[in-house]
Amino acid sequence: MLLERQQQQGQKGAIAAAAVPFTAQAAAERAKVSTVGFKMGRNDAPITIVEFADYQCPFCRQFHSTVFARLKKDYIDTGKVRFVSRDLPLDFHPNALPAAEAARCAGEQNKYWEMRDALIAHADNLAPEAIVGIGAQLGLDQPRFHACVEKQAFSTSIRADADEANAAGITGTPSFVIGPTSDGYVEGEEVIGALPYQSFEKIFSEYPSHR
Repeated sequence: MLLERQQQQGQKGAIAAAAVPFTAQAAAERAKVSTVGFKMGRNDAPITIVEFADYQCPFCRQFHSTVFARLKKDYIDTGKVRFVSRDLPLDFHPNALPAAEAARCAGEQNKYWEMRDALIAHADNLAPEAIVGIGAQLGLDQPRFHACVEKQAFSTSIRADADEANAAGITGTPSFVIGPTSDGYVEGEEVIGALPYQSFEKIFSEYPSHR
């Protein structure tokens, strides 16, 4: 499948990124990024994964439907890996930024991960009314949720995620930075694309704590 590429060039402040197919391979590059974001797993886990994702990206959905649940069971839930979720909404996905806002607004009601999972599962239908419906299904306080989304309460922090990703050379989704856990940042291998479970296992095995 061909890579999706942003069509408009030179737009000041635009997020230049692409959705990356399942068959992509681990990049040789390394990157250093902040661990600011929603975290899953133990803070003292030896390895941290930072994912930059777009809620409309079909390959993000493919990763989460085929790999993430197993990584969570085998590594995150067992304390071996900490997972950090960050946003990289692509300009050619019009519903990606509102979806990122919705996930963070749900986080104000302690429903971030539930909203995130639902949005990714419905990546092909993230119209505003669909997002409202997901919020209702999750039992969110609807007036509070709607007000948060409408005022774009998290637009600055979402753009900061995207800016940091681009500064680190990350221009595709899903993208991951995997390295030793440290306070405030992770520096390690940059992995691009919805790679299979075995590829993540191989990266983990390179660390002494997982040999």
